[in-house]
Amino acid sequence: MTPVKVLVVGCGHMGKSHARAYHKLKDFQIVGLVSRGDGSREELARELGGSIPLFSDFAAALKETRPDAVSINTYPDTHAQYAIAAMNAGAHVFLEKPLAENNADAERVVATARKTGRKLVVGYILHHHPAVAKFLEIGKVLGKPLVMRMNLNQQSAGPEWETHKRLMDSCSPIVDCGVHYVDLMCQVTGAKPIRVHTIGARLSDEIHKDMYNYGNLHVIFDDGSVGWYEAGWGPMMSEEAHFIKDLIGPKGSVSMIQETRKKDGASSDIDDHTRLSTLLVHRSGRDAQGMFQRNDERVNMTDEPSHQDLCDREQAFFLRAICENLDLSSHHQSALNSLRIVLAADQSWRNGGVVELT
Repeated sequence: MTPVKVLVVGCGHMGKSHARAYHKLKDFQIVGLVSRGDGSREELARELGGSIPLFSDFAAALKETRPDAVSINTYPDTHAQYAIAAMNAGAHVFLEKPLAENNADAERVVATARKTGRKLVVGYILHHHPAVAKFLEIGKVLGKPLVMRMNLNQQSAGPEWETHKRLMDSCSPIVDCGVHYVDLMCQVTGAKPIRVHTIGARLSDEIHKDMYNYGNLHVIFDDGSVGWYEAGWGPMMSEEAHFIKDLIGPKGSVSMIQETRKKDGASSDIDDHTRLSTLLVHRSGRDAQGMFQRNDERVNMTDEPSHQDLCDREQAFFLRAICENLDLSSHHQSALNSLRIVLAADQSWRNGGVVELT
């Protein structure tokens, strides 16, 4: 098979990870690296062999390289614009989450994929995680309603805090990371979200006065299930309880446990977010004396993938979508739905009230 020529746009953390995946997969050929000129593209080119064309302008790179696919790993404020331009130029698109800054632009991106017949894969990395799949599988047999408790706080400083501040020029932590976890809530309940509310706080004068770097959203589903998701970024965040993932139903609960958690700086380590190692399963059944019938079970997830492993799997899926002409309509709907929920949560913080989801 002729390699799929891919243009990588954005050479920060996620762009580097996806470029490494394309470099590793023999059915991709990187035909260009695009970034805004901070040296990241040169550094990445050297890591990958040094002979890759480099660009600072996306439109020029798209015109010159004529790629079969474009990998968009920029800040969210350019996602819709770049994805639509790439698909209209005939390229398939891998697009890091979130789809766009607002629902209208997200709908336009998906409509463009449908109109052009190009494949659009959104970077929902947890879709490719075996422990997450098992977590949801167990959660689906715990009964209804479900209580879902999730967070991902990150204590950041130096370059990591600079990246977080730049991200917050486009969206809050609740939007950027929240799409992953409300998506999990929707998957495990199979229910319709009907109401969302958010509390939040601006904990730093270094960010825009209309932005908050800590938020906690609450969502209610039409089957009675409820969930919360908490996300905070910055040098003031606590390292304690930065990673909570629980599903609780009438029949018991399942929790993600980080057995191998690092003691220092864990919350800002991307690999620490993905190496889950153990699921703790509790069953609520009791005997005639009212005591639990079964001991809690620890499900050990051997050979848990690193963050890079997950990026490799994402790009292998992107390749399959292109080569096997996969129907991605349900994938698109999931991305639209989770974005709709977190944007409503963001609106709730800004308006100070509950938002009804229609």
